[in-house]
Parts: sequence; structure tokens; C-alpha cells
Amino acid sequence: MGQSAEFGKFLKAMRSRLSPEDAGAGPASGARRVPGLRREEVARLAGVSTDYYVRLEQGRNIHPSRTVLDAVSRALRLDTGEHAHMLDLLENCAGSARSSVSAAQGVRPALRQLLEAVGDVPAMVLGRRSDVLAGNRMAFLLFTDFPALPAAERNLTRWLILDPGARELFRDWKTVAAEAAGALRVDVGRHPNDAQANQLVGELAVHSEHFRQWWAGHRVATRSAGSVRLHHPAVGDLELNFENLVLPDDPDQTLRVYSAKAGSPSADALALLGSLGAAGPAAEPRTRDAATAAVENRE
Repeated sequence: MGQSAEFGKFLKAMRSRLSPEDAGAGPASGARRVPGLRREEVARLAGVSTDYYVRLEQGRNIHPSRTVLDAVSRALRLDTGEHAHMLDLLENCAGSARSSVSAAQGVRPALRQLLEAVGDVPAMVLGRRSDVLAGNRMAFLLFTDFPALPAAERNLTRWLILDPGARELFRDWKTVAAEAAGALRVDVGRHPNDAQANQLVGELAVHSEHFRQWWAGHRVATRSAGSVRLHHPAVGDLELNFENLVLPDDPDQTLRVYSAKAGSPSADALALLGSLGAAGPAAEPRTRDAATAAVENRE
């Protein structure tokens, strides 16, 4: 399937979620066989002909101007992330449909030092497809010991959606997992021919009904910050904030840091988790050595 088809499917999915009233197209008239706006309604709101919009949605080989794309985006009420994803899909329409294996991503030594320096709070470096490229001891204590997993399973989205432990850990699991699926869709839109990404999507679709529904809805997620509510088996409930910092030298790598409000019960729980993890004499060296080995395997 080419990206032209994906571009059209995205427009159709965005159209189907809007009612005429929500989109400002006026009250609905007549019976509707499918939910959402009709193509002619989107075309009218965007100021283009119905025939032209139909060709856009069918993925025809046409080259809409930025003005037209902006108008369609406004008609479909796309947010900033969805608008950027639409442009990614269109930009990749002309790309080769051939599958390719992306080069292994490495983590700079200085970035590894930073992970260790913020060792009191969980921190990870995420790469393409949300692969876990590196992390500190607290991250692996809070979530799971990613370096101990087989190389193909060191992926945050895969773990979130398929691992029963993740469902028990995240108190709002559906919300968190759906956002992870939306972030994966952004990555696929930017790199449509990445063989590893397509393999991951296939695996998740086979094993998760939730993922199949989220993927079919073409949801896009690009949050740079937020919060999560957890119930950790060792220390109980936590509410943590997170920040996603895109690394300027490699826009396909993100530093994610979790923190708790100073003096809060969640901060106390994080401190307790750190002390419990340090209680095992081999815990910290084993995790650090495994993380190093994981990156060396990728490089």
C-alpha cells in the first residue's frame, strides 16, 4: 500500500469523526449512511470543488498547494499534530514503496552520563518507533527491565500494549496505550517504508484488539509533556509528570524524564523505590551493564 492511499485514509478518518454541527457545516440534513461529514461538505468548507476533494481522498497523484492543505486542515478541525502528520503523509507519497531496514541508533556517551546524573528520577532515551535505547536504574525499576528483554522487545509501545504488567501499572492504561499507538502512527507517517516499524504494527495488530481499533482510527499523538498515574507493586500509587525533550542532534531521539512534586506522596514513593532497588547488591551494576550491552548490540 502506498502512502497516497494512507493520505486518503487519514482524510477519510478525520472526516468521519466530525458532525456537520461540530464542523460548522450547518445542521445535518437527510439520513446518513456513514457517520461524519460528507465529502461535499468538507469541500465546501475548504473552498474547493467536490471532485477535487474526492481525488484527494482517493489518493490520486495530484499536488495540492499549501493553501489548499491548510484549508482542508481547517475544515477537518485538525490540531497541530494532525496537520503535521497530514503533511508528512503527503510528502512521502512520492517515496519508494520499497521496505528498508533503518540504521541502528546509538546514544552519545555524554547523554548516558546525563541519565546517570539524574539517577534519582526515571529517565530514558527513546528512539525510532519508541525503541528504548537507554535508561537509568530508576526507569527500569519503575517500568520493566528493558535491557533484560530480547532485543526485538525493547520497545516502549510494544511493552505498554502487550505486557500484562503494563496494564496493571498504569491506572489509565487505555489512555496511555492509545497515545503510544498515536505516536507510533506519527513515526510511520515520517518513515513509511521502515521494515521494523511495519513489523511492529503487524505484531500489535495481531495480538491486540485495542490496537487494531486505535490504528484504524488514524489517531495521532504528539504530546511533549503530561502526567501519568501508576500503581507500582512495590511502592503503591504514584502520580508523575513527564517531559519529552527532542534531542537537537538527532530529532529521532527523545529524552523522557519523569518527576514527582517535591514533598508529595509520589516523591516519597519514588525515593522508596530507589532504596528498594539499591537494596539488592547486584541490582545497579547488572542494569547498567545490560543497558550498555543493549546499545552495543544495536550499534
